[in-house]
Amino acid sequence: MKFFSAKSAGIALFIGFSASLSVSSFAFAKPTLSSDWLDRQINKHPDIVSARELMNAEFSKAQGSKLPLYNPELSTGYEREGDGNNYNIGISQTIDLWDKQAVNAAIGDKILTAASKQFTYAIEQKKAQALKALINWQLAMDKSSLAFEQEQQLETLLKIVTKRQKAGDLGQVDAELTFLNLSQMLNKTAQIQAQLTQAQAKVNELLPDWRPDTQAYPEQGLGVTNFQVAEQWLTQHPQVLASQALWQMQKSKAQYAMLETKADPTIGISAGKNDVDNVVGVTFSMPLNIRNDYQANAKAQNQQAIAAEANFRSVMRKQKYLIQASTASLISNKKYLGRWQQLMQGRGEHSAQLLQKQWQVGDLNTSDYLLALQQRAEGLYAGIELQAQFKISEVQWLLDVGQLNAATKLLN
Repeated sequence: MKFFSAKSAGIALFIGFSASLSVSSFAFAKPTLSSDWLDRQINKHPDIVSARELMNAEFSKAQGSKLPLYNPELSTGYEREGDGNNYNIGISQTIDLWDKQAVNAAIGDKILTAASKQFTYAIEQKKAQALKALINWQLAMDKSSLAFEQEQQLETLLKIVTKRQKAGDLGQVDAELTFLNLSQMLNKTAQIQAQLTQAQAKVNELLPDWRPDTQAYPEQGLGVTNFQVAEQWLTQHPQVLASQALWQMQKSKAQYAMLETKADPTIGISAGKNDVDNVVGVTFSMPLNIRNDYQANAKAQNQQAIAAEANFRSVMRKQKYLIQASTASLISNKKYLGRWQQLMQGRGEHSAQLLQKQWQVGDLNTSDYLLALQQRAEGLYAGIELQAQFKISEVQWLLDVGQLNAATKLLN
C-alpha cells in the first residue's frame, strides 16, 4: 500500500494499488495516465485559464487594499490685487485617525484566501470532469468491443445455422431467430458506437492533447483502499475554506463600514506672499457627519456579514452530507463489483464454450442458445458498467473530501 501526505488536512490518506479487476478489457493497451501530463492538460483548458486570471485580478485588488487610504493633496493659488501679486502653495493630508487601512488590509487578505481556494477547487472540479470523461470513454470502448464480438459471433452462428438447415439438421425457425438476433445486435452496436463518439469528443474537449492511443485511465482506478474520512478534510475542503474566508471578509467590511461613520481630519500647511508680505498658514478640516451619519451602510454591511456566516455554515453542512453520501456510494459500488468478480471468475469464456458445445450436440435448441448467449453478454456488460461506476464514484469521493489533487499525484 502507498501513502501520501495530505498537506491541507495535515494527515495521510491511504492510497494503494489493489489487484487488477477481473473485468475483461476489450480495448487496446495504452500508456497509463501520468500526473504531470494531466496537470499540464488541465492548466491549458480555457476554463482554468479564465479562472486563473480572475484569481489574479482578485490578487491585484488585494494588493491595492494594503496601500494607504489617503494621498496628500497639493494646492496652489495666484491672484493680482491692485499693483501687487499674491500667491501661495500648500499641501494637505487626511489622517487615518481610526486606522481604517489596517481593516482594509485584512479585507484584502481574506480576498486572497477566498480567491486561492476557489481556484484550487476549480482545478479539482475540472480534473474530476476529465477523469470521469476518460472512464466513460473506456466504458464505451469496452462495450463497443464486446458488441463487435457479439456481432461476429452471431454472423458466424447464422452461417452455421444456414449450412445445417440445408443439411436438414435445423429448421427455418432456427435461421429466422438467428437473423432476428443479429438484426437487433446491429442496432445495439450502432447505438454503442454513437456513445463512443460522444465520449471521445468529451475527452478531447477536456484534455486538448489527448489521443485514443495515449494516457489511458488506470485499470485499477486511483487505488483508494481506506474509506475513513478524517474530520480535517471537511474543515479544510477548498469550498469550505473559501466560504469561511468570504465570511471573514464580510465581517471586516462591516467593521470598516462602522469606522466610516467616524470622520477623519485633514491637516494642511501653506506658504506664499501677499504683495510684499510673506504668509504662512495652517489649515484643519473635519467632515461633520450630520446630514448623513453612514449608520445605514454600516447596518447593511453587518447584515451581510450575518448572511455570509449562515452561508458558510450551509456550505459546511452540505459538504458534510455530500461526503457521507459519496462514501456510502463508493463502498456500495466496490462491494457489488467485488461480488460480480467472484461470480464470474473465468466463467465468461467457459460459459461460451459450454453453451456452444451443448447446442452442437443438441442439448440446447437454437432459441435457448440465443437467449443464453444474450444473457451471457448482458452479464459481461454489467461487469464493464460496474467497474466504470466504481471508478467514477472513487473520483467523486476524492473530489468531495478535497483529496483529488493529492491522489492524482501518485499517477506515474
